Amino acid sequence: MSEAPLPLATRIWFAWLCFFRVLSDGAFASRVWDARQALPPSKPAEPASSDAALQLLALFQREGRLIDFLQQEIAPFTDAEIGATARVVHEGCRKALHTHVKLTPVRSEEEGAPLTLAAGFDPAQVKLSGNVAGGAPYKGILRHRGWRATELTLPSAVKGHDPTVIAAAEVEL
Repeated sequence: MSEAPLPLATRIWFAWLCFFRVLSDGAFASRVWDARQALPPSKPAEPASSDAALQLLALFQREGRLIDFLQQEIAPFTDAEIGATARVVHEGCRKALHTHVKLTPVRSEEEGAPLTLAAGFDPAQVKLSGNVAGGAPYKGILRHRGWRATELTLPSAVKGHDPTVIAAAEVEL
């Protein structure tokens, strides 16, 4: 049995095929049902939650004031003022990123290096651009190595914490 995930187009076609076969063929439906029952229990899926993304956004705001910077209309400011502000935002957000996320490149080659992608490459890891025609193997130049998150360590939320509040309003008394 293959452990490699099927591409989305293949899964859609397969689901469509199985849907109609299960509806029209009771014996096939029974075999599919039995196969489903025989599978070992899968580990519980993590709930699809945006809490971690919101928490990371809050860290970028706290350390680098990213949201303040992005929400600010910058047209009235000079390039020098924007550059100075961007330097502060970059430093804080970079600190938060390096503290909470371990990143590694998707590809090990240096950017600008020629490479060949064999048939069966993972399109979730490699995006083709330029003159894409025909099928693999593809020969091209690596323009960006890509990034993969290998570890995420976020602070534990306190009870009653509302993750949608990225930054609390501040009132000076």
